[in-house]
Amino acid sequence: MKENLTNIICIGAQKASTSWLHHVINAHPKVQAFQGNKYTSTNKEAHFWDWNYHRGIDWYKDLMKVDEGKLSIDFTPEYALVNEERIKECKEYNPSAKVIYILREPVCRAISALRMFILRDKGEKTDFTLEYGDYFLEAVKKSRINRHSEYFKNYSAWKQHYEDITIINYEDICKNGAEVIDNLFKYLELDFKEMNGMMREEFSKRMQKKVWKSTEFEVSRDCKMFLEGMLYRNRDYFESAFGFEFEEHKELFIEKKEDNRKKKI
Repeated sequence: MKENLTNIICIGAQKASTSWLHHVINAHPKVQAFQGNKYTSTNKEAHFWDWNYHRGIDWYKDLMKVDEGKLSIDFTPEYALVNEERIKECKEYNPSAKVIYILREPVCRAISALRMFILRDKGEKTDFTLEYGDYFLEAVKKSRINRHSEYFKNYSAWKQHYEDITIINYEDICKNGAEVIDNLFKYLELDFKEMNGMMREEFSKRMQKKVWKSTEFEVSRDCKMFLEGMLYRNRDYFESAFGFEFEEHKELFIEKKEDNRKKKI
């Protein structure tokens, strides 16, 4: 029996370039993504340990079958939120799996998640402006903004069962994706030398590609201020505990002030 049903597991965070990372890692010849079906929609997110758990472990075993010598891969951001019982069972079936957790500054991650949720709710609509009110608050609730932002809580739950979890700062991907991938390949024990010329060319294309990007409709200052008040403690606590320094959110209100100045001229 194979030691791990899944060799590489990414538990999130949602809207933190997990699709890009999956696309890049899957370019390596040693990695093989599962085949998507009507219960998964893509070859990235199996959703077994949350949505599809009721289908049973045999369903997951069949889904995650890969060719001999290949590494199976499951990138499901919602796994960060599963309970300890599910994490413990995941460990039983994947005892030596490599676990990845990409973290994005909570407010900026929340805005991106809300855009994704609202575009799915309203359809593609670039002239839409999200204002503070009942619809916004309902979207915050349905998108589980607070729960997805509890990085330390999520990390701690998984850390109880997987000691060696690698954490990636989303901002490092934006600044120097090549360095992030180089370090990650070492963690995953993937060798660049195993990639031939055509594979390296495809790998380079994937490195430059944006796999998923929500339409950036306007989010009002009031909405941003609400999210800042809601999430700044999460950000500060994680920065303090892990020595992270998030920068992305510092642009949110600077840009707005600049826009206001331009309107006055």
